[in-house]
Amino acid sequence: MKNMTLENIAKACNGIYVGDEDLKSKEITGVEKDSRLIEDGYLYLPFVGARVDGHDFIPQVFDKGALCTLSEKNLDNPKGPYIKVESVATALKDIAEFYRKQLSCKIIGITGSVGKTSTKEIIASVLEEKFKVLKTEGNYNNEIGEPLTILKIRDEHEVAVIEMGISDFEEMHRLAKVSRPDVCVITNIGTCHLENLGDRDGVFKAKTEMFDYASKDCFVVLNGDDDKLSNVKEVNGHAPVFFGIDTDRDVMAIKYESLGIRGTKVKIKYFDKELNTVIPIPGYHMIYNAMAAVCIGSHFGMTLDEIDSGIRNLKAIGGRNNIFTTNGITVIDDCYNANPMSMKASINVLSQANGRKVAILGDMFELGENSKELHKEVGQAAVGKVDILVCIGNLSKDIAEAAIEGGCNTLYFPNKADFEENLSAYIKEGDTVLIKASNGMKFKTIVEKLLDQKKIEHKSYSYDNSQA
Repeated sequence: MKNMTLENIAKACNGIYVGDEDLKSKEITGVEKDSRLIEDGYLYLPFVGARVDGHDFIPQVFDKGALCTLSEKNLDNPKGPYIKVESVATALKDIAEFYRKQLSCKIIGITGSVGKTSTKEIIASVLEEKFKVLKTEGNYNNEIGEPLTILKIRDEHEVAVIEMGISDFEEMHRLAKVSRPDVCVITNIGTCHLENLGDRDGVFKAKTEMFDYASKDCFVVLNGDDDKLSNVKEVNGHAPVFFGIDTDRDVMAIKYESLGIRGTKVKIKYFDKELNTVIPIPGYHMIYNAMAAVCIGSHFGMTLDEIDSGIRNLKAIGGRNNIFTTNGITVIDDCYNANPMSMKASINVLSQANGRKVAILGDMFELGENSKELHKEVGQAAVGKVDILVCIGNLSKDIAEAAIEGGCNTLYFPNKADFEENLSAYIKEGDTVLIKASNGMKFKTIVEKLLDQKKIEHKSYSYDNSQA
């Protein structure tokens, strides 16, 4: 890794190097917090968790070939050099910030209340048609995951698509200080993390902290249909590019046709050019994500044919609007996370399915004092769009009550186990089933039980959109 010598790393994180002086000029080959994944030449990050102290694994990481480790403790007779720091978490950000300054790779930062991951995926899918791309994997969008992602960038990478998630003020400042984005994308300003951010004005303030550490010539792409974002006039002296459906914007979806759960056919106008494409993942909200991808692809000099191919080649990921069939049931696996905006969007996706429509919804966390009302809004949104609504969890009782009041056929379970015990009694062959809740509800087990119901082959959903 370029200029990542032990000496430079120690300086970058204000640490104290302890060990063989001859090794200070050696460069690390990687950075890892999981001792099981250490390889030759790696720097190990021993985080202290609720149940496990990473410092306990320092002897093993040296046995596996680690070049060095950070440590919050003085180590007696370690098997290799270490850098003493006050906080491994803080040191990680400092090290990643130093490494970022060595890189020529362009960084695209993506944030927003809803759609960060799907927007990241479609932008990466487009850019991969022309460039060597690194993207955020899994849930690596926080103050540990984001710097670790930056530290995975190598010389061959031309563009990195970085997801940036926050739940409080100043978090975005810390993330952007590490990544120093060349491109900023904000999907929307919604009702998430209100426990800390208060209201949508607070969400807007926290998300746009990204701009404070953006590059001087940063290219900014914003959702022009969002009433908060549409008021941004300039960033670092440059006007943003706005995309929208409902408003006259630089980039517009001028025609679109739902293909049900197979996706959406759309015509996108990018300034004076037009693109006809098919988004293979369903949902009205995916049109916004595709427009953002058109903006980014065009900014990086891609042809409309290349952009079209990247959109059509988009693949769903587990837990994120991933659609598959199993045991004669179509499953919309969107169980990774949830907030009111994404819940309503997923209900709209389900409403486009054929056959009986079943929504299995759970609690949404971190909604603050308006949690009760926001859950009720989801229940109201389900009325007339689903045939059976299953609500699970203490907070979801409000979803159920609002849905019942609206005449929706609704089942309520205080806990997930009660529902899972008799799952087959509520779901039948031919159903399309949406599964969605905040990640802490662990609804992945419901997906797994649907897969295990019978010994029938699990076939991933696919759609040939090449002729559309």
